[in-house]
Amino acid sequence: MRNAANPFLVAVQFMTRLPVSRGIQYSPDALAKSAVFFPAVGLLLGLGGAALNLLLSPHVNRDVVVVLILVYLVTVTGGLHEDALGDAADGFGGGWDKDRVLAIMRDSRIGSFGAIAITLGLLARFVFLTNLAPGKFTGFLIAGQVLGRWTALPLAFFLPSARGSEAGQGTSMARKISALSLGAGTILMVAIVAAALRSAAVWTLLSAVTIAAGSGLYYWHRIGGITGDCLGATNQLTEIAIYLTGVVLP
Repeated sequence: MRNAANPFLVAVQFMTRLPVSRGIQYSPDALAKSAVFFPAVGLLLGLGGAALNLLLSPHVNRDVVVVLILVYLVTVTGGLHEDALGDAADGFGGGWDKDRVLAIMRDSRIGSFGAIAITLGLLARFVFLTNLAPGKFTGFLIAGQVLGRWTALPLAFFLPSARGSEAGQGTSMARKISALSLGAGTILMVAIVAAALRSAAVWTLLSAVTIAAGSGLYYWHRIGGITGDCLGATNQLTEIAIYLTGVVLP
C-alpha cells in the first residue's frame, strides 16, 4: 500500500506546499512516475477552491470570492506555475537563441516580460472566473485545475529536455513518462472533467489539447524541447483557456 501511495505523495509534494514529506521514498524517476497523479492533485486543489466558493458566496460578492480563491491557489501551490509562467515569458521574450532563452529562464530575477505575464495571467483568471455563470463555476474551476496539470504528461511524453542532461525538473520528466502513465493519467483526467462538466467537457478537452499541442510545437521550434518552466507555463495557459471556454459557452 505504501509503494502504491508513494507516487501520489510525490505528486502532491511537487505541486503543493502541503506537508507530506514523511515516508516518501525518492528515486531518480520518482517525479516521472508521479505524473500520472497530476490530474488528481488538480482535483484536490479544485475541490478546495469549490469549498471556498460554497462557504463564501452567500456572504460576499463574487469578485471577492474569486480573489480569495486565487490567493488560496497561489498559497497552497507556492506560486509554482505563476513563477514558471514568468520565467518562460522572460526567456522566450528576451532571448533570441536557445542558449540565451535557457540562460534567462535560469535567472531568479523577474524581468518585464515575466512581470507582465504573471499580472495578465492573474487578471485573466480573475475576470473569466468572475464572469462564469454561478451554475458553471465549480465545474470549470475543477476542470481548469485538472486539465492544466494534465498537460505536463503529453508534453513530457513527446518532447525531450531542452537542457540535455543538465539537472532540472524538465530533465527529470522529459521523455521519461511511460505510455502507461500517459494513458492512465489521461483516463483519470477525462473521468474527472466529464463528471464535473458533462457535455461541456468536450470543449474543455479540445481547448486543453490545443494549448498543449500549440505550446509544445512552439517549445520544440524555439529550444528543441521542454524545461520545467515550459510545463508550468502551459499549465497556466491551459487553466486560463478553460475558464475562457466556460465564459464563451452558452
